[in-house]
Amino acid sequence: MLNSDIYLKESLYDLLSLWRTPAFFLPAMLFPLVFYVFFGIVFNFSAAQGEYMLVSYACFGMMGPALFNYATAVASDRAQGWLTLKRISPMPLSAYVVAKFFSSLVFAACIALMLFITAALFADVQLLLWQWATLFTVLLIGTLPFALIGLLMGLCLSDKAAPAVVNLVYLPMAFLSGLWVPIQFLPDTVRYIAYGLPSYHYSQLAHAVIGTNQGHNLWLHGLYLVAFCGVLIAVIYWRYQRLSR
Repeated sequence: MLNSDIYLKESLYDLLSLWRTPAFFLPAMLFPLVFYVFFGIVFNFSAAQGEYMLVSYACFGMMGPALFNYATAVASDRAQGWLTLKRISPMPLSAYVVAKFFSSLVFAACIALMLFITAALFADVQLLLWQWATLFTVLLIGTLPFALIGLLMGLCLSDKAAPAVVNLVYLPMAFLSGLWVPIQFLPDTVRYIAYGLPSYHYSQLAHAVIGTNQGHNLWLHGLYLVAFCGVLIAVIYWRYQRLSR
């Protein structure tokens, strides 16, 4: 079997396993949509607010599948011995990692499309075609740092602790980055904390597509995320080597 076939089959099987777990995908897909309906539509006082909240809640929603799919699934596979079995099998372990990222991207794409359609139909959000396409692309690519965070958690946490710890990281990180409340309305102390969070830089790149970012140099946001991913990959490699001994 060609390597590409292995990656494809593993990705499809992982996606199927998530699809058979509604406790995972229903909250992940509906939570950001419900938030947007309330704060982007029901309590929407201007078209600009609808656009701003669309980007913020899209970032918030699309971070979730990457974090949870890796953290909870990898921790569970470690506890049940599946990760060890995959490690000693002929299948490249990278196929396992790529498959989970593929599944996360599929669900993240569904979240984005649901929010886009809702915003266009009910919040009077009107973007140019290139803005919709660019925003969608930035949102998808930007989930990589959160997938790496989830992978590191999965390699470090037990299967019982992983869901709780992910929530303890995910929800405060979203709030402190200005994804629930616009960053300019938060205290100065919180803003300084936000500068060190990947979710803040992720959201600023997405907001830049529609011109609602804070005006900082986009290269700084991009370089931060690249450096953040590089550090996480190094730590993940170190942790994996420790587990392999």
